[in-house]
Amino acid sequence: MHQLIFMKFGATDFDKYFQLVSNEQVMAQITERAIPLEEAQVNYQKLLERNEKYEQYGSYKVYDSMTGEFIGLGHLTLNENKIEEAEIGYMILPKYWGKGYGSTIAKQLIESAKQTNLNILKAIIDPKNIPSRKILIKQGFSSEKVCEIDGLPGEILARFL
Repeated sequence: MHQLIFMKFGATDFDKYFQLVSNEQVMAQITERAIPLEEAQVNYQKLLERNEKYEQYGSYKVYDSMTGEFIGLGHLTLNENKIEEAEIGYMILPKYWGKGYGSTIAKQLIESAKQTNLNILKAIIDPKNIPSRKILIKQGFSSEKVCEIDGLPGEILARFL
């Protein structure tokens, strides 16, 4: 298993975030399109505000502790309408796909969630994203429903803590 370092995104990390969201391969399973610069800047500002608002939740840069390489992003985002619930998610640069990083990131996010008052974790994926689905099922998630989310196909998976 990979040893990973999680560090919250900060004001000077936009380039790492943009490296992910502007990558068509990464975003194919998320928004079905790369995010243009101005939209990414607006989204990043919201991400930073969420990161500052909650100590135990947020979006994290993920690095391989052995190589120091930036792997991607992991997030644990509180559902502000149901504070016993949060969403986990991750984006990984294509060169690290299929190497076990997704499983390790998911595991670490679940462990972080167990240190909070949460009862349930959710994850939203593209139903066609089989690798992500396998990772989540292995981590104890089960499919809740397949539906359209913001005009895109989506599957919501849930796991009790």
